Amino acid sequence: MRTAIATAVQEPLTFAEREVPEPGPGEVLVTITACGVCYTDLDVLQGHWPIARFPVVPGHEITGVVAATGPGVSWPRAGTSVGAQILGDSCRHCDYCVRGDQILCPQKRFTGIAMDGGYAEYAVLKADFVTALPEGIDPVAAAPLMCAGLTAFNGLRQGGITPTSRVAVIGAGGVGALAIRYAVAMGARVAVIGRSNRGEVAAREMGAERFIATQDSDPAEALSAWDGGANLVLNTSPSTSAAAATLSGLAPDGQLVLCGYGPEPLVLPTQPMGLNRLHAMVNPSGSPHDARDTLAFSAAHGILPEFTPIGLRDANAVLDAMAKGHSGKRSVITFG
Repeated sequence: MRTAIATAVQEPLTFAEREVPEPGPGEVLVTITACGVCYTDLDVLQGHWPIARFPVVPGHEITGVVAATGPGVSWPRAGTSVGAQILGDSCRHCDYCVRGDQILCPQKRFTGIAMDGGYAEYAVLKADFVTALPEGIDPVAAAPLMCAGLTAFNGLRQGGITPTSRVAVIGAGGVGALAIRYAVAMGARVAVIGRSNRGEVAAREMGAERFIATQDSDPAEALSAWDGGANLVLNTSPSTSAAAATLSGLAPDGQLVLCGYGPEPLVLPTQPMGLNRLHAMVNPSGSPHDARDTLAFSAAHGILPEFTPIGLRDANAVLDAMAKGHSGKRSVITFG
């Protein structure tokens, strides 16, 4: 099988032919249909994930078809269309796993970081960490839903979104664009925060009622003027400081949720937080049941990302462009 391999930090991917692996107990062999290229893949190559295991096959926005099952696997059966996310394994017996919050398991393992992922024609995955794709959904377009979609959808849910919420989304890239559409579909009012007005037309076409350009106005002041502030601010940008700058724009009991963040620490003023009972959290992607809900909601509302299909050997060029800040639509590696 054709494979792209991350061999070390700050090294480009190498490409090699490998033998197709066999699934072991509790595992499935998946023929990869598509794998999205995520910023987390770039973070691994840049050394931001100290738990990364090298060499490793990157990729965690995976869709494909089960080709074979290992011993003890009764589901999914061969021929099932499935998706796989960044959470690839957990201990299965701690309180978090038993409650269905495997993403919080102290022994969790990540696909494409500590386990081989989807930059290959086949992948061996844990059977209970893949999710069946809804009938009729485009498996290539669905690949980014396994991380970008899951992160946006679960971030909104963990932030306590309601149909009466005023939701501000920072950034309108891959995760942000999906967050805008999810929030609108959930009945919320949406504002989008960007550095310039360049994305305003697209944001309004997705259903946003307001657009705040930080080069022209203070985002917290603009949010405060929005009927008393945002109930939920969802940061999808890689800037921690961009998220912190919106805190005083939250309504009382409001929630700041970081789905994206940078290496700088999150610095928040405690007095306004205390006076208004404000909350802040950094939310990881989600557990298997969150992935299932994301796919079901996306299929029910026709929410799929815009993407550019690429070949496996295009991955280095895409990752280089992302590192330089020149990425456009979500890139999805396809195998055909």
